[in-house]
Amino acid sequence: MQTVSCPSCGAPVEFRSHASVMAVCGYCRAAVIKDADAVKDLGKISAVLEDFSPIQIGTAGRHGDRGFTVVGRIQLRYEQGMWNEWYLLFEDGSGAWLGDSSGLYTITTAREVAPPLPDFHDIVPGQRCQIGGEQYTASEKREGECIGGEGELPFRVGDGWAIRVADFRRGSTFLTLDYTDGTTPIVYSGMAVQLPELKCQLLRDDEQIKASAGKYRARLDTLDCPSCGSAIKYVPGAASNLVCPGCATRLDASGPQATVLAAGEKVDQMINTLALGASGTIMGSTHTVIGAMVRTDDEGSEWTEYLVYSARAGFFWLVETDEGWSRATVMPNWPDWSVTSGDTVTLEHQTFTKLYDYNATVRYAAGAFNWRVAAGDVVRVSEFESGQTKLAAERTDAELTWSRSTPVAFDQIKAWFGTDVRGSGPAKAGATSSLLSTQMKFVWWILGLNAIPILFAFGDTFILTAAALIALFYPASYFQNDENA
Repeated sequence: MQTVSCPSCGAPVEFRSHASVMAVCGYCRAAVIKDADAVKDLGKISAVLEDFSPIQIGTAGRHGDRGFTVVGRIQLRYEQGMWNEWYLLFEDGSGAWLGDSSGLYTITTAREVAPPLPDFHDIVPGQRCQIGGEQYTASEKREGECIGGEGELPFRVGDGWAIRVADFRRGSTFLTLDYTDGTTPIVYSGMAVQLPELKCQLLRDDEQIKASAGKYRARLDTLDCPSCGSAIKYVPGAASNLVCPGCATRLDASGPQATVLAAGEKVDQMINTLALGASGTIMGSTHTVIGAMVRTDDEGSEWTEYLVYSARAGFFWLVETDEGWSRATVMPNWPDWSVTSGDTVTLEHQTFTKLYDYNATVRYAAGAFNWRVAAGDVVRVSEFESGQTKLAAERTDAELTWSRSTPVAFDQIKAWFGTDVRGSGPAKAGATSSLLSTQMKFVWWILGLNAIPILFAFGDTFILTAAALIALFYPASYFQNDENA
């Protein structure tokens, strides 16, 4: 470890890694450059915006059989949102990057890969590419800029530093091509990971996260729409892309003040089974519904998707359709698939068969989201099924994501959210009950019309008729009661 004095304010600045060339002074935000035996002040760099990540400088953990410490971070913004790149220092002195985007994590290191490598402009999400002798599926390409940093870093970076990157997936293997410095990219390879498997220590707890969000966001829980004045409930730091429920104006709340992205027109407010702000306890953690959007497909079918957030457990979706509810999570491990693949995909030795291909269009959105969303947004969806589990690939010109969903009983939704649940369950169940009731009335009307002459013959015929009516009525009555239970 090397300690130098900040050339701007004189405070001590630590370099734990000999490979680090830059550190951000924790007192005055000066970007301190280490050059041979001297240090230079490269100017100020912005403080990072709080995004509810549990990771912080000093967090320690293990990846494989090696321990690491988080020593630096750069925060980057692109058209659809923000993400963090945490710089890790391993016990053996080597470094790596821990990507942190809406609760999805990857660990990558730079490596040499023989050409050819794809041109940035030729990359299309969903297509396969041969890189280093391996087949990968392009998952995302984006252009962005640095908006903040802290700690020490292995290269010079500052506010406005522009980047161009493309990501690729193969199962849990993750690869990034970084075109920031030119047409020949730097290759970073690694894998998608989940935070618990890193066995991290010194993570921020819920109270620390809320306190730091309050430090930068003045502890706002509700923001008044600058367009129509409606109250917008959101979790500060967790999701900075807001959509007003009153007028559909889109807002960026990633800074100290909300900025209008696009003004919307007055729209009818959504009537949801789960209201924005609904809170429930799931597996011991408090979860909050922070966003909701209504989507339609090519045939006009409509469903509602609720974005649910927990400071500890991250994000997942609850999807409400006429057929029932399901819970969907974004997958860190991908099946082997491309846009030209056949009608099946395999994941973890399980085969899934294609159900549908369709366009999903956002008809209405309200609340807070971890990416920018607006009415009219369209994604191409491919759905696959195995038993009760479904996989869905959602694709745009810039990104491909995979999610996995399983059914959730409406009684479970009520158990989670209690009195915050409105309505009596999926429409299909009510429609089925109503249809059965109509059918019962029709059967009784026909039986009554035809049985009038017989009912006045009080003999053996009457007894047989009564027995027949009981035999017809009891099963139908049983199933109706079962449906309403």
